[in-house]
Amino acid sequence: MRRIMNIHMDLSEVIVFIVYLLFMLGIGVYFFFKSKDGGEKSYFLGGRQMGPWVAALSAGASDMSAWVLMGLPTSIYALGLGQLWIAVGLALGYSISWILEAPRLRRFSIVANDSITIPQYLTNRFQEKSKVLQVLCACVFLIAYTIYSASSMKACGTLFHTVIGIDPTLAMYLGAFIIVGYTFLGGFSAVCWTDFFQGMMILGALLIAPIFAASMIDTSAAASIPASYWNPMRDWRDIVSGLAWGLGYFGMPHIIIRFMSIRSQHDMRKSAAIGITWTFLILIFATIVGIVGRLFLGMDETVTKDSLVFINMVRIIFPGIVSGILLSAVLAASMSTADSQLLSAASAFASDVYKPVFRKNKASEREMMWAGRIVVLVIAILSVLIASAPNSGSIMALVTNAWGIFGAAFGPTILLSLFWRRFNFHGAVAGIVTGAVVDIGWFTFLSHTGIYELAPGFFASLLAAVLVTKMTKEPSREVRKLYDSTLDYDD
Repeated sequence: MRRIMNIHMDLSEVIVFIVYLLFMLGIGVYFFFKSKDGGEKSYFLGGRQMGPWVAALSAGASDMSAWVLMGLPTSIYALGLGQLWIAVGLALGYSISWILEAPRLRRFSIVANDSITIPQYLTNRFQEKSKVLQVLCACVFLIAYTIYSASSMKACGTLFHTVIGIDPTLAMYLGAFIIVGYTFLGGFSAVCWTDFFQGMMILGALLIAPIFAASMIDTSAAASIPASYWNPMRDWRDIVSGLAWGLGYFGMPHIIIRFMSIRSQHDMRKSAAIGITWTFLILIFATIVGIVGRLFLGMDETVTKDSLVFINMVRIIFPGIVSGILLSAVLAASMSTADSQLLSAASAFASDVYKPVFRKNKASEREMMWAGRIVVLVIAILSVLIASAPNSGSIMALVTNAWGIFGAAFGPTILLSLFWRRFNFHGAVAGIVTGAVVDIGWFTFLSHTGIYELAPGFFASLLAAVLVTKMTKEPSREVRKLYDSTLDYDD
């Protein structure tokens, strides 16, 4: 059994890290000066001018956070092929969201008063005068995104600590500084373009690392692994919970907002093909990293505790410059998700709470941009504090919790708003509240069942939304007309 090597800091790795981080900041500075005279729509949605490659890889990279390089491979490394169902569920859910949800969401958000956030879209979709839905959505956003961002901050801290040897908490603040820097300055365009480059890095790292590791595996290593490890069908709960992960895509704001930013319906089809292909490759090779890692590294509790399968594998195999480039992909995965989450939280607060509630729609475009920037800063600080807490949990655990809340609360509501003409405002509120409550309640009291809380939360939300809609009056003629006009919209 190959034991984990005690690998010390390599100066070339540090240099590569610094170059990479400066490049990310440079993109933020560029878009700050390019769009400094732009308004709310430019800062939070890139003016709906994202091309197919940038939109697709940004959507993928904002989804595949550090968990795809650290969390998922480590789960497969430690627990076996039963965890493969997570990758299967994600691949199916992502594909369906691009094919069915993306085209309609883009059209609906444009027709619904050119909505630039998910809460705005839902409010405008039902032509609701009150801001109840916007504020409700924004509150859920802020809570879930703070937890979600904490996973990315924790990944940054783990990486810097492992590679450079600095204190993990200090490392998290350093990572947060860089992420906040380019998000704060450049807004949505900077986030999308950094995500584009980061998406390419993630894919490259996942392709290269397991191929080289596989060529160095001792063929006798498999004999020490229990037979149950190789059986993906050993527990039905693994299958149900793994497939349930795919349900999260339908309500993940920082991902589906990319659908709204694409230039045209024609570009949408290109984006879907690119995004689905990229995600399938990422999930396949993340799974391979976990399997190869078990054979290459042997079972080690320190690897499992800190999600170090990919990191240790790369540092053992490759020289400093190469390992620095590949490990920068972990930074890329962390940052590409954290930046999207921070911006989504900022847009939710600024556009859906600050502007309509606190400023009564009197805030200037410049004021809105600065309100969003302040929220980016606050959420980042809170995320670091959560990630640095002793009982914060693993990277995978943090992602699991936030993913479940979003998917259960918003997935059914958004789908019904796009595909059910009869769906109304009351059903939307019921779906969001029920999904969030059931998800959190299941995690708190019933997690011992082994069923991922997203599954019961999603279907409870769907049931509540349908029943409440049926028990309340139909939407107004204007709302039904808006729905019908959206189906005919094309650009």
